[in-house]
Order: sequence, then structure tokens, then C-alpha cells
Amino acid sequence: MSRIELAPEVGDDLDRILNHLTEHEAADAKSHIEDIFRAIDVLERNPLIGRPVRAGLRELVIGRHARGYVALYRYVTELDAVFVLVIRGQKEAGYTRL
Repeated sequence: MSRIELAPEVGDDLDRILNHLTEHEAADAKSHIEDIFRAIDVLERNPLIGRPVRAGLRELVIGRHARGYVALYRYVTELDAVFVLVIRGQKEAGYTRL
């Protein structure tokens, strides 16, 4: 199984997502965050499941519609490790830190 590492900034992304959900009175905000973590856990066994985007980076599409998110990550074969770099809503434009 591949090791999963979250960049420290991913915590900021999750805070932003949770704040957005709370601001818009999403009744099940906690379950959105749990869905994100469950999807990321899939990368332990299937690190190449995400679509390739550029320069060795991949995107994992999580959920859909209002519950849709995208995790940008890099899989390093030599380390058998997945490095999750950014998480954003599917409706957000681009990755703000890249």
C-alpha cells in the first residue's frame, strides 16, 4: 500500500471548504469532509487512479455537483508515496497556490 502525505496547506483548503459549507448552511458539512478523506484513502491502493494533468501531477475527482472536489497530487513511485498538494471545489477556478 502506498503511503499518503498531505501538504500542510491542505489543512487550509479543508478549513476553506468547511467555512464555505457552513456559510451556505450545508446541513451535512462534516460528511463532505469525511467524503474527501474516504476518496483520498483510495489512493493507498490505487495511486494512479487520478487523471494525469501535467508534470507528473494527477487529479483525483471526488464526488460530483455541489459535493464535488478535486485533489491535486503527485505519486512518487520510488517512495511508493502519494503527496496530496491541494484540494479545491470542482467549481473553483484553478489551484490558488500553484
